[in-house]
Amino acid sequence: MYEVIVRWHDLKDDNHQYHIGDIYPREGLKPNKKRIQELSSTSNIRGIPLIKKIEKKVADDGEQESEN
Repeated sequence: MYEVIVRWHDLKDDNHQYHIGDIYPREGLKPNKKRIQELSSTSNIRGIPLIKKIEKKVADDGEQESEN
């Protein structure tokens, strides 16, 4: 799962708009590894990373929780 770090429109998903803090991919979308790499690096049309991986961390009770 990835967090949107810059507002952008997905040109490969009917211009779906993502806002800062949104989760990528949206429900129902299954991007391939190449697309994830493109969006999380400078190798996209904007030239800046648009998403970042949400790391999981383990809570004191052993449950996994998302880092936000």
